[in-house]
Amino acid sequence: MHFYEVCLLGKRAPFFTFHSEKKIEPFTYVTVSIRGRMTNAVVVAEVEKPAFQTHPIGEIHPLVYLPYQIETARFIKEYYACTFGEALGLFDPFSSVKPAIETYIGGSKITLSDPQAKAFEQLIQHDSALLFAPTGSGKTEIYMQLFDAMLQNGKSSVFLMPEISLTPQMEKRLKIHFGDSVAIWHSKLTKKRRTETLEAIRSGKVRIVAGPRSALFLPLHAIGLIVVDEEHDDSYKAHNRPRYHARDLALYMGKRLGAKVVLGSATPSVVTYARQPVVRIEKPFVETKKRFLFEQGGCRLTPTMIDAIERHTKDGGQALVFLPTRANFKYLYCENCGYTVECPFCSVGMSLHRHRKVVQCHYCGYAEKIPSSCPKCGSVIQSDRIGTAEVAEQLSERFPNLVIQQFDKDTITTANRLQKALDRFAKGETDILVGTQMLAKGHDYADITLAIVLGLDYILALPDYRARERAQSLFVQISGRAGRAREATVIVQTNQPEFFSEYIGKYDKFLKEELAFREGLYPPTMHLCRLLFADKNETRGREEVERVKREIERFGKIEIVGAGKAPIEKIAGKFRFSILLRSANRRDLMRVVKAVDDGRFEVDMDPVDFA
Repeated sequence: MHFYEVCLLGKRAPFFTFHSEKKIEPFTYVTVSIRGRMTNAVVVAEVEKPAFQTHPIGEIHPLVYLPYQIETARFIKEYYACTFGEALGLFDPFSSVKPAIETYIGGSKITLSDPQAKAFEQLIQHDSALLFAPTGSGKTEIYMQLFDAMLQNGKSSVFLMPEISLTPQMEKRLKIHFGDSVAIWHSKLTKKRRTETLEAIRSGKVRIVAGPRSALFLPLHAIGLIVVDEEHDDSYKAHNRPRYHARDLALYMGKRLGAKVVLGSATPSVVTYARQPVVRIEKPFVETKKRFLFEQGGCRLTPTMIDAIERHTKDGGQALVFLPTRANFKYLYCENCGYTVECPFCSVGMSLHRHRKVVQCHYCGYAEKIPSSCPKCGSVIQSDRIGTAEVAEQLSERFPNLVIQQFDKDTITTANRLQKALDRFAKGETDILVGTQMLAKGHDYADITLAIVLGLDYILALPDYRARERAQSLFVQISGRAGRAREATVIVQTNQPEFFSEYIGKYDKFLKEELAFREGLYPPTMHLCRLLFADKNETRGREEVERVKREIERFGKIEIVGAGKAPIEKIAGKFRFSILLRSANRRDLMRVVKAVDDGRFEVDMDPVDFA
């Protein structure tokens, strides 16, 4: 009889001891019975017979975890503060039978322009690098040339995209060149398709996997390249345990695998821009005339916009109308001068808590009474908002003969609906797309001649140190959807037009100024960690926060930026609290968090969401 320490995959649980009559190699995938239910697990190591009675291991699968997966899972466990089972549960295991990799036969030739070819040559000289290139500059062709080079050398590639809204269009392009060597992976796959795809990956038939962040954990053989497209996108950060960031894990895994990592974006994150070698493409592949119009206001359709829609659609063009995703709280701004109510201690916008009659900073907890008028110009302070459904309804009433598609997570709920919506737009059957940040995700359509951008001032007013970066990125990304092949107009509604107009075509200037703004306060020069508490008893929850806060203060190595109620104070009957920590030394931050972590709160290292 053999006894094994077993780890439950995806579970917040300790190791357990089971027995088996068979000899099992470490890190073999098995199933075990926990309280009468079969649970996926992995054998960690053989151990001595324990003093207590053990249960038998159930099925032993012909699947194993490779050393790089185990090492990465251990890193995730330590850095993102989760269990080993939760970390390893992210990965799909490999077949224990080594596949016979077929010799790659190249597809149709990829032709690069001189700027693309120069960027390609620079990228292959770096272990990791940022491909900083404007929308429409042909980043995808460069990626495909890199994939081709990897295949020629017997290597595989992972192609990460922020979400599945990009996969239908990208799948067509990849399949044309690489055929069955490509697999698309995302959460909306049917169970049958998911099983078939995994089998093709394990067998070595698939050598390129494209999809959102979960594609990083597939059992792809001989990975030589990881591409993270739209690397600035927050959807690469997981908002549940383990709270990993796929971009950062891609860089970690690249080092462990000896694989190249390419991070691509037209609006790279400040952190990536500061930390990675930059390969720059200055101009789009096809340069078209693009006119920018700025209008005062917050988030509403205007006569100018209505006239522009009528004119552009009559000329055979298509239009995009962007609104920011609805937040959980409204943010105060002045419609006259664009002033936003900021925290005097954190240089971020404060959130409106109407029931408590205060505006509050979600970083340090500072609060003050709701101002009755704008402190800057004396005008009325606004907090109204408008959503995609309302805009789509208004446009339908005004243009009954036009086809208008609401394009957000409320309406695009399945992969099939997404595919149909994009197909209709690609064929010109839809005249106007009204949507949220999904519109900014790399869609490429030649007939978009008008982009309308609403609500950027709300983004600027968010209680988030990255509010300026997020607003500027959205402005560039949405405007970049228009004018790919035809002259285009971009109408931007904002009370701060100089903030956006100053950086048109000069995003690197913005990044440099933002780096100076964050020096000594926020990433990349400082590291942040957010501790999240939830308790059905409000008093007990507050006491727990104070207890942990006192323990942290005793170390004296890291700064407590703020501690108290979370912005969303109650969810599912539980009162929520948070502590935000800051340090210039990442290791100090990790050590202190690990020292005080007793499992009674969540740890969010490198947070991107402060609600």
